[in-house]
Amino acid sequence: MALLTTTIGAYPKPGYVALPDWFQSDHGPDAARPTVGWAEAMEALGEDADDVLDRGTRDAVLDQVGAGIDIPTDGEVRRENYIHYHCRHLTGIDFDNLTRKVLRNGAYTAYLPSITGPVSIQQPCLTHDWHVAQSYTEKPVKITMPGPMTMTDTLVDNYYQNPQRLGADLAKTLNVEVLALARAGCRHIQIDEPLFARNPEAALAYGFENLERAFHGCPAQVTRTVHMCCGYPDRLDNPDYPKAAREAYFQLADAIESSSIMAVSIEDAHRHNDLSLLEPFQTTRVILGVVAIAKSRVETVDEIRERLVSALSHIDAGRLIAAPDCGLGLLGRDLALGKLRNLSEAARSIP
Repeated sequence: MALLTTTIGAYPKPGYVALPDWFQSDHGPDAARPTVGWAEAMEALGEDADDVLDRGTRDAVLDQVGAGIDIPTDGEVRRENYIHYHCRHLTGIDFDNLTRKVLRNGAYTAYLPSITGPVSIQQPCLTHDWHVAQSYTEKPVKITMPGPMTMTDTLVDNYYQNPQRLGADLAKTLNVEVLALARAGCRHIQIDEPLFARNPEAALAYGFENLERAFHGCPAQVTRTVHMCCGYPDRLDNPDYPKAAREAYFQLADAIESSSIMAVSIEDAHRHNDLSLLEPFQTTRVILGVVAIAKSRVETVDEIRERLVSALSHIDAGRLIAAPDCGLGLLGRDLALGKLRNLSEAARSIP
């Protein structure tokens, strides 16, 4: 049986989805203001907003399925970015008065929404998004959401003044989404925690605890996936952008294996790991990034296959899933499709 394939989250927005997208705004005047313009753009779409976003979701899903992906995502077409979309559905967060914050160990500065009071959720939003995406395919659609520690890092906390406590309350809001998705029939739920790789000490101190809060009560038939990439660049083909330390995955491996995480997504294409990293995972599935999301060169089928075969020296085929390193939003549609088609062909070629 061929290896399974999946995508991680974002897919390039079609041109007719005229909404802000942090993948396309890095060099514009609002690069440091990733949440600016979303409400106005949604208002400009008017009565056609749902139809436009449904059509964009359809095209993203069908592109992935057509490229041979077994477990596609909704493409996050409705989101300006994978973090703040969820935050817009919470109370206690001010999107009107933004606050300057230095992020990613000084890599860049952004003006971000602020925590102004207790964080809570009134109504889950992702069940609707999953229903729309799932209506276009018989493949099981995976829904993604930001993790508590990563959300904490991308907001300005003017209320809790304690990342562990803030993360705990954010985890409770995520848990509402998780349980609603499970009840609706979604069988693949992914929480993104790239900050785990950037700050493994905090992840081990309290990050995994809050992650468990987010998944609490999730039924056994739902695959609980966690994505831990090492950082996004500001543009394609920038080889020197800041990345998490190489040893971070090794620091986290035992905690991942002993947690309730059923599948962990790690990047390997942009910067290869020592594949002995896979050996601590005796029950956890590994979603291995084998195509880069920040390089315009399309990896060949043979290159991808060779890396997957190397990984199979350290993990059994039933627990290895092939994927991109992270979301595909930087690539544009043509590059994304080229990489996904080669990824799928390589995975299918492995008996």
